[in-house]
Amino acid sequence: MDEPRRVELSNNDCVTSCCGGIFVTIRRRGDRVLWTSWENTDDNRDPLPADLHFDAAQYDAELARAGSDVSWEGPVDTAARLLAQELADHTGPESGDHAVLCITPERTDPPRVTVRMRRRDAPRTPGEDLVHELLLNDREPVQELVQRLVLRLTTQDHGDPSGLR
Repeated sequence: MDEPRRVELSNNDCVTSCCGGIFVTIRRRGDRVLWTSWENTDDNRDPLPADLHFDAAQYDAELARAGSDVSWEGPVDTAARLLAQELADHTGPESGDHAVLCITPERTDPPRVTVRMRRRDAPRTPGEDLVHELLLNDREPVQELVQRLVLRLTTQDHGDPSGLR
């Protein structure tokens, strides 16, 4: 049996620690997936539901379907997802001197994705993170922009403080 996981399903407009949220524990038991142990941490918008039970094969199929459906994404979301996938291959624990801290889609004008990185051996000092921005435009496909940034980040000279190995 897989380890149970506590998952946040909703929160208010601020942060969960302030205004509460709805949590559920998800676990597998044989051919069933169970949503149990509901918790309301001060989110008074909705009552807690009863425990839910799902057929594990159908549940897995629905998760796979939902995970593969990216039709809802805007270009900035697509760029962030593709950057996360590509950089995971190049900046994992065994892949060089830098770690990706976060990839943030920004719905600005023009839209951009910010990639924040840090040398693995660097102290956690404010302002020491390496920040790269991918600006989106209407002239170039998102996939090409992403590939160009990934290539730049992964082939820079090791002496360059912003380069990756």
